[in-house]
Amino acid sequence: MFETINREETYSVKYEERIKKFGTDDLLPMWVADMDLASPQCVQEALQKRATHPICGYTIYPSHYYQAIIDWYHLQYNTTIQKEWIVPASGVVPSLYLAVSLFSSEQDGVIIQSPIYPPFFTAIKHQKRKILDNTLLYHDGRYTIDMEDFATKAKDAKLFLLCSPHNPTGRSWSDEELKAMILVCMENDIVIVSDEIHADIVYQVTHHIAISLCQKNAQIIILNAPSKSFNIAGLNTSYAIIPNDTLRQKFTIGQMRLGQNHGNPFGIEALIAAYQNGSQWLASLKIHLKENIDYIQTFLQTHQLPIKAVKSEATYLLWLDCSQMKLSQEALVIFWTHKAKLGLNDGISFGKAGEGFMRLNIATSKAVIKEAMQRLLRACRLI
Repeated sequence: MFETINREETYSVKYEERIKKFGTDDLLPMWVADMDLASPQCVQEALQKRATHPICGYTIYPSHYYQAIIDWYHLQYNTTIQKEWIVPASGVVPSLYLAVSLFSSEQDGVIIQSPIYPPFFTAIKHQKRKILDNTLLYHDGRYTIDMEDFATKAKDAKLFLLCSPHNPTGRSWSDEELKAMILVCMENDIVIVSDEIHADIVYQVTHHIAISLCQKNAQIIILNAPSKSFNIAGLNTSYAIIPNDTLRQKFTIGQMRLGQNHGNPFGIEALIAAYQNGSQWLASLKIHLKENIDYIQTFLQTHQLPIKAVKSEATYLLWLDCSQMKLSQEALVIFWTHKAKLGLNDGISFGKAGEGFMRLNIATSKAVIKEAMQRLLRACRLI
């Protein structure tokens, strides 16, 4: 069901930018967070049907677009949201930037938790805010939150950029962890912007959406999209969920000022199809992804390689602890790129806490995963 798909000459960032990113195209690209797997049939058919119409003009968001999101949250998370809370958006990253500009001022403190997805850093730096890094604690192969440090930094913060589930560590925050952070933010009048784009891809337990832990008047903005779950990242399918009337009005006005309030006809069709008919496909996908993760973990242990895969609770991004290799970060990147011939994300791009780590995208076929591990094994034997 989840076979290798040839993505050459499709303008794929992951493939077309190998030389720009790694200096060579002689490698398996396993970096950009999209999947090398076909989107579900229901999405393909919806897009094909829409493409038969010869006009793609300015597009509204129909009522069943909102209902599809409402039904998805009820089905997946047993959470009730209101139509008026939903704000269509041009992308999670643009929304992250917009939120920083709207809900903080220059030199205001913004909390993040590194190692973290790089746009969290740039959204703050490029807008001259102050990064307050509540660095995650790493112990015995697992990441946790330093709540004492979080409470201290909250006293100087206006905004908290939460990543839930967390990219790149694969943590799915527990109820207790989310409640503790939300409580501190409410006590300090901090707006929470929660990137939950990986929320559908959680293993074993159901992801606890932060919105379900808050009252309507809590200052929280949820950013989400079906893009990771159904491999439709190029279709601009994101949206915000903002229960607070004041925050939502300010966010919507900010979008209009930037001209970010037009719909993408194909993205709308893809979202509706995925959320209405894609749940069984997603369940099968998660089984496939978990098998890939388990295969890699077993392979690393069986062959006693000096690399540990951090236990992944969510996402299809595996965080690799390479500290036992005793290489500098530069040498580590060279090893993966030119010796193993695998294109991964450099751990240091996720902040200083990413030193000694690399990020591996496992959302591909089992055949590619097996080939990647054989390449890694051969490279390690030459160290």
